[in-house]
Amino acid sequence: MSELLTAPRTEAGRVAHRRGDVRTLLAAVAVGLAAALISAIGSWTPSLWGDEAASVLSATRPVDTLLPMLGRVDAVHGAYYLFLHGWIELFGASPFSVRLPSAISGGLCAAGVTWLCTRFGSLRFGVAAGLITAILPRMTYAGEEARSSAFSAVIATAICLIIVEILRREHPSRRWWAAYGAALAAGIVVFCYLALMALAVGAMLVATPPARRLLRPWALASGIAVLAASPVLVLAVLERDQIAFLGDREAITPDSVLVQMWFGSPSVAIIAWALIAVAVAGLVIELVRIRNATGNGRLGRSRSEAPGRTVLRPETLALAWLVIPIGAVLVASIVLPLYMARYGTFAAPAAAVLIALGLRRLARLSRPGGVPILAAVAALALLATVVPVWAAQRGPYAKNDSDWNEIAAAVRDRAEPGDAVVFDETSRPSRRPRLAMDTDPEAFRAVSDPTLRISYARSGTWYSSVFTVAEAAARGRFDGIDRVWLVEYADGGTTDDWGEAELRALGFRPVDRIPGHRSEILLYERTSSAST
Repeated sequence: MSELLTAPRTEAGRVAHRRGDVRTLLAAVAVGLAAALISAIGSWTPSLWGDEAASVLSATRPVDTLLPMLGRVDAVHGAYYLFLHGWIELFGASPFSVRLPSAISGGLCAAGVTWLCTRFGSLRFGVAAGLITAILPRMTYAGEEARSSAFSAVIATAICLIIVEILRREHPSRRWWAAYGAALAAGIVVFCYLALMALAVGAMLVATPPARRLLRPWALASGIAVLAASPVLVLAVLERDQIAFLGDREAITPDSVLVQMWFGSPSVAIIAWALIAVAVAGLVIELVRIRNATGNGRLGRSRSEAPGRTVLRPETLALAWLVIPIGAVLVASIVLPLYMARYGTFAAPAAAVLIALGLRRLARLSRPGGVPILAAVAALALLATVVPVWAAQRGPYAKNDSDWNEIAAAVRDRAEPGDAVVFDETSRPSRRPRLAMDTDPEAFRAVSDPTLRISYARSGTWYSSVFTVAEAAARGRFDGIDRVWLVEYADGGTTDDWGEAELRALGFRPVDRIPGHRSEILLYERTSSAST
């Protein structure tokens, strides 16, 4: 039976325990480093995209303008933006730099899962769960993105770690509950949906009868944590219109929930869910066996259990972590637009734990001392399907088809001093090609920006406001300019003609065209008769 190991009571037990902790720590560090490396490799290749632009542009603005902005938009991301502001001050705002904290967070998460699962009696199981966390597509995606998703996974893992340490002790001190409350409050500040981890923890306690005595301190610590984070929750409610678009964009479908939320491709999802099913089936069989053996109808204790001992199975922990928070979001989304696949990142480590449990169940089906062929085949199949997803995540257009790197490279290599650039403004702010310049201003050093009205750094949000070409021309902003680079946005392969008529009216004519993945760059030159 797989159950939580309790803290040792004798001196000899404590010595052995410390030695075991050293081995666990070394294994967790090794797994964490591997996970961080897996996420960091190639993270500089994809262009930044709209959500990352919101992170970078918010973080690079002065703090005295960032704080007022958070009072109007993106308050739920405020803690991450403030962290990223300090990070950029130290390490710059290149794609690799701004994504590196997420890779480090992915490493911390995998290390935490390793430590957590080793508490259930097997270093091998802990390492397996940590490594699966490291390669799970949702985690490798979050680990190369300049958003707070990977941070949310780390905090969720920390919450579960703390609860496991509480359950290992007959009389846990208040410091452990304070640590749980602090982690939960910090999680809510980083990502509001982490408030639902309190429900997951409550479910773990209810599902483990000897642990029900802890429901009162759990409720108290959870309530204090939610109260401490309530300013962010209030701002989230006031700024709820920011996610109203979810009602139109991402439907709750089997693909978005069962595939995209954690696994990235149908092939990975099939193998992962099959292994999760094996883990759940094994749990059911074990519970039935224990029920029949004890004959007292209590599922949370075994005949060999010592009085007062708290038993928590890793299946119980992982299922509560995986199902309860996301289930609550899916139910609430019937009424309110709350769901997006990547919002489930904080539950991805739970999926990894269940997959590892499935592999362990398959390994136990082999003969004693024999080769666990079924488990080996399943693990290799999982790895073989994960690698192509990981590689695709590091393609040049992996982030929402963004091709800002192409735009920046074309202007940097071909623009001449005195040229101007004009950007298509017809798409929604997160897809506007202007963000290629805002996130990589060095590439656009040679060109002027005649249509800029208010820079993002001085606006009340993270994106700039602009004039039309005609409005800018009426203000004399095209005077003395003979060459203009027009960057058009292509939606579904169709490019509009935003700004072209106005440029022609000013005497400009197209002389070159550079096709892009999701954009088109046109060079306009002013005819000699129209020069000013």
